[in-house]
Amino acid sequence: MRHDVSLLTGDDLYLLGEGTHNRLYERLGAHPMTVDGQAGTHFAVWAPNAASVRVMGDFNGWNDAAHPLVGRTESGVWEGFVPGVGPGTVYKYHVVSRLDGYRVDKSDPFAFRAEPSPRTGSVVHELAYDWGDAEWMAARKTRRPVDRPVSIYEVHLGSWRRVPEDANRSLGYRELAEPLADWVQRMGFTHVELLPVMEHPFYGSWGYQTTGYFAPTSRYGTPQDFMFLVDTLHRHGVGVILDWVPSHFTQDEHGLVYFDGTHLFEHADRRQGHHPDWDTEIFNYGRHEVRSFLLSSARFWLDKYHADGLRVDAVASMLYLDYSRPAGEWVPNRHGGRENLEAIDFLRRFNEDVRRDFPDVLTIAEESTSWPMVSRPAWVGGLGFDMKWDMGWMHDTLAYAGRDPIHRRFHHGEANFRMMYAFSENFVLPLSHDEVVHGKGSLLSRLPGDDWQRFATLRLLLGWMWGQPGKKLLFMGGELGQRKEWNHDTSLDWHLLQYPPHQGIARWVADVNRLYAGEAALWERDFDGRGFEWVDCNDADQSVLTFLRRGESNDDLVLVLCNFTPVPRHGYRVGVPREGFWEEVLNSDAVDYGGSGLGNLGGVEAEPHAAHGRPWSLRLVAPPLGAVFLRSRGKKETTDEHG
Repeated sequence: MRHDVSLLTGDDLYLLGEGTHNRLYERLGAHPMTVDGQAGTHFAVWAPNAASVRVMGDFNGWNDAAHPLVGRTESGVWEGFVPGVGPGTVYKYHVVSRLDGYRVDKSDPFAFRAEPSPRTGSVVHELAYDWGDAEWMAARKTRRPVDRPVSIYEVHLGSWRRVPEDANRSLGYRELAEPLADWVQRMGFTHVELLPVMEHPFYGSWGYQTTGYFAPTSRYGTPQDFMFLVDTLHRHGVGVILDWVPSHFTQDEHGLVYFDGTHLFEHADRRQGHHPDWDTEIFNYGRHEVRSFLLSSARFWLDKYHADGLRVDAVASMLYLDYSRPAGEWVPNRHGGRENLEAIDFLRRFNEDVRRDFPDVLTIAEESTSWPMVSRPAWVGGLGFDMKWDMGWMHDTLAYAGRDPIHRRFHHGEANFRMMYAFSENFVLPLSHDEVVHGKGSLLSRLPGDDWQRFATLRLLLGWMWGQPGKKLLFMGGELGQRKEWNHDTSLDWHLLQYPPHQGIARWVADVNRLYAGEAALWERDFDGRGFEWVDCNDADQSVLTFLRRGESNDDLVLVLCNFTPVPRHGYRVGVPREGFWEEVLNSDAVDYGGSGLGNLGGVEAEPHAAHGRPWSLRLVAPPLGAVFLRSRGKKETTDEHG
């Protein structure tokens, strides 16, 4: 073993200690290399409170004394070069603490690959891959993703599709690549968002209890297999967003917890370091080296795996010191408040780093409170995310859609309240995995009425979402009309597509996605109040809502009508700002989607009959439990009575 070989410069150690190093994956961990003609692997790990660190593995018969690493001054980094060790070698670090002689075998926090669970060793691995997505990556640099249509298909890889005849096993990354890319392309989604692929010991955590912040889970293949999946999606014109979890980590002994016999990555005080909801540990964002670790993890997935975005999980739990904690069980900040100042600083730095180095990718916050300016730049006091999930819309909309239609008139505010705050943030409208688990049922099963009404309401619900300002997210199975609640141990019920009602849902999702992407009025001003106008948000008695969407040029207008009752409305008058023909471009009640076939015969000519404060109006058929989209092309608008 040689200790005269190092990948770490003085600058690396300085930036690590400063909390600003975001490329530690190039320095720490296991890196195969050749020194003086001799092939081997350089190992480096941060463990400042260790008395000794030894690397052990297949190469030395798991002898925990044979290959000691050497400490680098005050940095807390231990390193060494082991000749003869190459890719494929399984290893761990044997850490002996300076405190009470604590000993533990740890996986490498910077490992690029892990043994398949339930084994917990790290694997020496190189990340070379011949990417075929140059065209996608070049095109990505020419557009700001927030200014484009974004329609996200949320996927759990282990249960999207399985092989029942082969012990119900999940598909591997390479097996998934073509069928997933083909399906997403067919359905018209612009992006796939993957529930965390980072290595995790407990499959049932869906990846949210992470141990390997630099390793895609080995359950589905190698790092190169995962690269192939991303590459294939890109070559099909589909972006890839990865769920990333800097909010907490699992307590498994081989992971980050109590790494060197001290609370190194987590807070020592359980009032700050333990998450009561998930029985996990919370990162110490005030520790500089921990910030460098997390910043490096974020950059790693964008750099090495060509990810097009990161969706940050459980941001609210990072922002509030009293999150899920009763009085007396949390520690106030230095000003006596409940805000986690160190987490705020970290999130701002994370977003600034991504914006500087990868200006063409998205950062998205799952933030469930009214914290201000989540999606505003750090330099104006925001957190710097591109977008934020609109959790309030999700809960209100599902509550409203789940009511018996006869009662919806009394809860009309659940449908229209969102526009009171819709442009305070750059919102994603999510119908996510969290809404189809833990006894909530599938989207379809939680809707009222008989089978026809449930399918009609699901189409209406999706049309309502796609018509509104904001980007879109739908969890897998929603596009099938899945009847059963999501179960991570089984496949989606693909056999349902042999039945016409389910075919209709899939056809509707594909068509509304294509309308959304093709009509600038439906996405250009997703985050701008000038792109939305209520026509009538107050017709509670008939549970009908109508609104206009417009793009930057104002040439094209799209009128959206949503009838949330099973009663068809004939001659329903809707005020519009211009004359001419309004083409019916999509109707969820069309027979092709499983509807009753009520509609507007391809469109309606505007009449010079004032309504809703506008000089022209349309007499429409509002189909039962239906969403209708009508388009007006390039006519000059007439000034209404409001000027």
